Amino acid sequence: MRETLALELNASKTLITHARTRAARFLGYQITVQHSSTRLTKGRRTVNGKVGLQVPKDVITATCGPYRHQGKPWHRPQLLNLDDYDIVRIYAAEYRGIVNYYLLAHNVWRLATLRWNAETSMLKTLAAKHKSTVATMAARHKAKVITGDGPRTCFEARLQRTGKKDLIARFGGIALKRDKRAVITDPAPVPVHPPRKELIDWLRRRWCELCDHGATVTVHHVAKLARLGKAGPGQPACSPVTVPRSRRGWRGCGRGRDGRR
Repeated sequence: MRETLALELNASKTLITHARTRAARFLGYQITVQHSSTRLTKGRRTVNGKVGLQVPKDVITATCGPYRHQGKPWHRPQLLNLDDYDIVRIYAAEYRGIVNYYLLAHNVWRLATLRWNAETSMLKTLAAKHKSTVATMAARHKAKVITGDGPRTCFEARLQRTGKKDLIARFGGIALKRDKRAVITDPAPVPVHPPRKELIDWLRRRWCELCDHGATVTVHHVAKLARLGKAGPGQPACSPVTVPRSRRGWRGCGRGRDGRR
């Protein structure tokens, strides 16, 4: 590439290697070519020569870091002032996001280390909040959830609401096995219609906010206030509006509650 095409390769972003002896990194995955002399499927070595995706070991170490302190899982003091529902929801969202991203990897089961560290840190945070023990928090929040892979054990917290269904936050309940059809679900953003300007909104509603009755409002643009003149024959029964300095150049017509403008 350097001699024939005159291309300069960035050493930190480019790797030319043999995929069977050294893995390449791309989008957080390790890409290798599989080879096994012992794994047979129907008498054939079906995995040989196939591309495999793996979870890098340094990714597991890095994702476990926020949940550890002094070499073991630790509570997170910044979450102690939150409700149980918010604590479980934060831990569940972090864990679920990492697991769903690596469901295409063949060794996604290695994320069990992440689950143990995050789960222990969550229970220790709840125990520190209630000044209790980890075993007590585990017994209080443990639950069973039905998934596509059968019943799974998880931890959940509920937020009760008056007149509405309870909000439920669940940690766990995800099978750590490869999903060949895993896709990233990115829902389309909900369109947000910006509110209209105040003047246009008044005109479209045709409603008087002073007397709470329907009224026709007409706005005229003039060059000078002197051209507004006074109410006379052919004009509405109301007198012209005295326009503030900030709205100089506008004139409105519409009857109020007492008949004045």
